[in-house]
Amino acid sequence: MNTLRRVSARLATAVVALLLGALLLPSPARADLQNPRQDFLRASTGGLFLHWGERTAPQHTSCSGWESDVTNGGWSADYWVNEALKLHTQYLVLATFHSRLGYARPWPSAIPGSCATKRDFLGELVTAAKAKGLKVILYMTDDPQWHAEGGHEWLDSAAYSAYKGHSVDLTTRDGFGEYSYDLFFEVMDRYPDLGGFWIDNDNAYWESHNLYAQIQQKRPSYTLSNNNEDTPIMDMISNEQKTGMTPAYDYPQAVYTAQPRLTEADFKLPSSGAWWYDGTNPSVDRALTLGRLVTNAGSSVKALMAETAMVNGRFPSNQESFNNFAATYLNPIWESLHGVEGGGYMYGGLKPGFWNDGAHGVTTISKTDPDRHYVHVLTPPTTSTLRIRDNGYRVASVTNLRTGAAVSWTQSGGVLTLNGLSGWDPYDTVFKVTTAGREGILPASSYTMSASASASGHGAAAAADGSCLTYWDSNKTLPVDLTFDLGTAKKAQYIGLNQREDSVAYARSDTEQSARIKDYKVYVSNDGSSWGSAVKTGQLTSRRGIQGIDLTAVNARYVRLEVDSTWAASTDTTRYKRLRIDEAWIGTSYATPSTAAPPVRYEAENATYSAGSTVDSDHTGYSGTGFVNTANEVGAYVSFGVSATGSGTADLTLRYSNGTTSDRPMDISVDGTVVAAAKSFPPTGSWDRWADVTVGVPLTAGTHTVHATATTANGAPNLDYLEVREP
Repeated sequence: MNTLRRVSARLATAVVALLLGALLLPSPARADLQNPRQDFLRASTGGLFLHWGERTAPQHTSCSGWESDVTNGGWSADYWVNEALKLHTQYLVLATFHSRLGYARPWPSAIPGSCATKRDFLGELVTAAKAKGLKVILYMTDDPQWHAEGGHEWLDSAAYSAYKGHSVDLTTRDGFGEYSYDLFFEVMDRYPDLGGFWIDNDNAYWESHNLYAQIQQKRPSYTLSNNNEDTPIMDMISNEQKTGMTPAYDYPQAVYTAQPRLTEADFKLPSSGAWWYDGTNPSVDRALTLGRLVTNAGSSVKALMAETAMVNGRFPSNQESFNNFAATYLNPIWESLHGVEGGGYMYGGLKPGFWNDGAHGVTTISKTDPDRHYVHVLTPPTTSTLRIRDNGYRVASVTNLRTGAAVSWTQSGGVLTLNGLSGWDPYDTVFKVTTAGREGILPASSYTMSASASASGHGAAAAADGSCLTYWDSNKTLPVDLTFDLGTAKKAQYIGLNQREDSVAYARSDTEQSARIKDYKVYVSNDGSSWGSAVKTGQLTSRRGIQGIDLTAVNARYVRLEVDSTWAASTDTTRYKRLRIDEAWIGTSYATPSTAAPPVRYEAENATYSAGSTVDSDHTGYSGTGFVNTANEVGAYVSFGVSATGSGTADLTLRYSNGTTSDRPMDISVDGTVVAAAKSFPPTGSWDRWADVTVGVPLTAGTHTVHATATTANGAPNLDYLEVREP
């Protein structure tokens, strides 16, 4: 056989394939930063990561033998879905086609090349998850290097070559790329309800054949995630098992991708061992795991928690025990972790991170109510006092979320102080903070920005445009000045900063360090040319979230921030001297406490409700003595009598639970007039999980009737209470 001719023929075939791939679709330079297909991920708090395959202990080298043991052992898709629900997750990532687990396909594949089961485990899981409102994402590897791990050849090049009609070596990256490329399309054809693909690194064959663009065209609802690489076309970047930060649970310190880029943290729940079951039963560190879950939520990062399923699909007892614990532990504080964004970033909120007297934690802010905040204290202070920068919010009330007890507090000098604290939860003490808007912050439209240096396309104006989609870049110039022109002389009490969160917050290595402000000076001027001596000199810590530079109050037209150094060392050539600021603002005064009365709660069990409704207490997490469970019918209602002390727009907040997978909309009316038609009350994940829906309505002084009426045959969700917050 003429070897040269064979090589030439293969080369010609490859060139044609490349050209055809290029013509099939234009490959976009970047994926959409925000796209409707991402909605389910953006609405998620986390996922369950499942590494499970032929090499799950005890290793099987026979595909049929492994499948037989899986089935005979009682494998059930419902088990995995129920365990995911206990962890309060919204999606599952199944890693069976994994380079270290034998490359098995848990579906009846028509494409030879590695183990494929006759039973459709993947299809069963997708169906079971969908029934509970969850999605399944399929892990795909591009890595053939472990093809002979454990002394067994897991890939069958001969069978795949015969199927393709030409020679393909699956142990090479190109050959494996061609094989896995075919599998992507088979999966897309078989599973329209799949959530997408979780891809462990990249492959040149996929790229040259425009795989990702074809996925987005063929299955526009699929999302694409990549592990440890911020690949532009992907919807989400995942960050694997980051460690070395202090405290150890503060995972986002190692994240280097700025929001609103979808970001995920994937980490193991077992304290030791492999990502897959290796025959051991390690403990699960509750404080570390819950701390990671909470801090990720506090940075709008999705927590992908890995557990090690055995051959029959069940988890070792220590992991099952943790899941059972999480199922009840998280319920009372779920509203502070789901339906929220991280506080202190682009969505507003209180300052997270390192507080007083050794305290540490994060804050979250409701997606639907910008005046509802949560403070998660993961490491309590050594004293009975907690001090948190208020970020300009006027505080109205503070309660302990678990107990509902009022918390003593004061507010002054830009700080919310909680007093007389004790009885800390061993893992996460959560305070619910209600505010009445922000004050003392100059609107960005009232001043202009300039800088002594800027990178192309990232001028100083981007630091005050009210959008974290844009940012000022200093073009690696230090020292560098950022100047506010306030138009006329105004009082300046502090400078607020949200630096771009596109670098780690600590020195992970010589080449991965923090690109945040270190040494700075602040100058003021009335004419823009005479600056005099600095009115403030200092050093900012390398921390995530909002930073404030407090000034002795001055009146000036111009305020200049001079940055003299950043935290990245010269060994980190990418981030050395780099400075990027999402938003900068001037505070003219500190926020003062709200004088508005705290919200008044009306328990549903004390309200009037339609025939067939019951007051139940068979689910956890409710307030008062129970909740109202209406009949499943159109027109089922709960009616509250409420009082208002004055006139204005009041916030009506209904706390509800919806354990189904369907919305249960209701008409909200006040004194017979519908103020919110078919208001959505979406699924909460289970009947033990509660969420809030808020509607702003005009009320006059006096008594009123608030009526919540089901608009579908499913009836209303379970209703716990109505809170009325007057302006």
